[in-house]
Amino acid sequence: MPLDADSVDRWIAEYLGTFAACARGEVDMATLLPYYGVPLIFTSADGVTTVMTDDEAAAVIQSLIDGLRANGYHRTEVLHPEVTMLNSSSAVYRAAMSRRNSQNEEIDCPTVTYIVTDDVAGPRIVLLAAG
Repeated sequence: MPLDADSVDRWIAEYLGTFAACARGEVDMATLLPYYGVPLIFTSADGVTTVMTDDEAAAVIQSLIDGLRANGYHRTEVLHPEVTMLNSSSAVYRAAMSRRNSQNEEIDCPTVTYIVTDDVAGPRIVLLAAG
């Protein structure tokens, strides 16, 4: 099914809900992993990580979740989302991500950019850039 801005926005909202549930321990990593494609590129001020297997992706994502759990992460509030369609099978999603604890206090608020592609397996994040 071709992507459009509304479907990307809904899909990211679903992904963020699953991510938060995984971070809270309500679902396991196997529920979250299908949202990511491999190869997968993570980039931040700390550098670039390219993962080539599902196991590598799971390890990187688990590390991210462990760090957020240590800070009391509970959910993400999306601020000022923008979707730019590249073509019918790929899009750029960019937003400030206000990460919140269970008291609804902001932990941090990075700007995150995702490249989402749609193939036979459905939409997948293939690049995650945090700044």
